[in-house]
Amino acid sequence: MRGKSKPLMFTGIIQGTGKIVSLKPEPLQLSYAVEFPKALLKNLKIGASVAIDGVCQTVVNINQQIVWFDAIQETLYKTNLSMLTLYQAVHIERAAKWGDEIGGHLVSGHVVGTAILQQQQWLSQHYLKVTVSCEPKWMAYILDKGFIALNGASLTVNDPQPTGEFSIHLIPETLAQTTFSHQKIGSLINLELDAQVQTIVETVTRILQL
Repeated sequence: MRGKSKPLMFTGIIQGTGKIVSLKPEPLQLSYAVEFPKALLKNLKIGASVAIDGVCQTVVNINQQIVWFDAIQETLYKTNLSMLTLYQAVHIERAAKWGDEIGGHLVSGHVVGTAILQQQQWLSQHYLKVTVSCEPKWMAYILDKGFIALNGASLTVNDPQPTGEFSIHLIPETLAQTTFSHQKIGSLINLELDAQVQTIVETVTRILQL
């Protein structure tokens, strides 16, 4: 059993945003630095796991508020980290620990791919509906009123379509803590499926094929 101080995974509750302050493309990887809010630096150490826009990354260096990460080629291929630009804001979530409140749903930081932002619709002055599209094959695991992680944020699925489209409704608190209201149409958004749903669907599928 893990000790109580060991990281569990992530909860999908974005704790703040950071700013990209350095990008260093290297052979087969991207080395990049994020300026962290001071509140998210407490007890942060080299080797710790941090979700950057929903991607589980390992801290490789810390210099005051500047935290460095390396994204390998496979990560760059599957996520939007290859599209990072200087001074861009990114979501940050520190790894959860045993005993922490799970306010969203369990998230591993293992992104399956990217979705495309298709539409933004303000339902009122404070509530935003966002429609995204992803590969149709993933819709087997994306259920109405189920969980999805977009750029690391735990969100509730609305109106999923077999073609790959679904929407999410963002309340003021989520908008305040995330970058969704500033995303442009056509932007790539990291997508992580609900692991429990994925396990159940794949298990049932294998049983039915016996």
